[in-house]
Amino acid sequence: MDANDTSTKQAAKENRKPPVLDDLLCFTLYSTGLAMNKVYRKALRKLDLTYPQYLVLMVLWEKDELTVSEIGARLFLDSATLTPLLKRLEAAGLVSRARSAADERQVVISLTEAGRALQDEAGAIFDEVLCATSCTPGELNVIKQQLEGLRAKLADNA
Repeated sequence: MDANDTSTKQAAKENRKPPVLDDLLCFTLYSTGLAMNKVYRKALRKLDLTYPQYLVLMVLWEKDELTVSEIGARLFLDSATLTPLLKRLEAAGLVSRARSAADERQVVISLTEAGRALQDEAGAIFDEVLCATSCTPGELNVIKQQLEGLRAKLADNA
């Protein structure tokens, strides 16, 4: 880098104005997440579930009997965040927790009958949220793919 490059970059830095909140991608993602959670909170109220609890159940409905670390990896959550959440789901009678027979250090989470039965009731949640977005499934799929790509790039650089 020569002196001209350095002085050009320095001048650009000095003339740069701080960004406006609404111009920040991070704020758009954050506020969109808040709006999405608000829609889910309303929809999940009738099932007496929080959004994180719903996500855990979604993972278990896909594949039952997972370890805490497997659920955490799927949801991008650590065990310190998951453990109290799983204890509340267990207290509600929706999951059971048991030490793994193969490795006693691991805790296996399984759906109870009540947890499995809740899957049918939760099926309407997706339709309710889809309706709230006022988007077509195709539009949402494009947005989802773009966000997954962004998430992967951010994870690579975090």
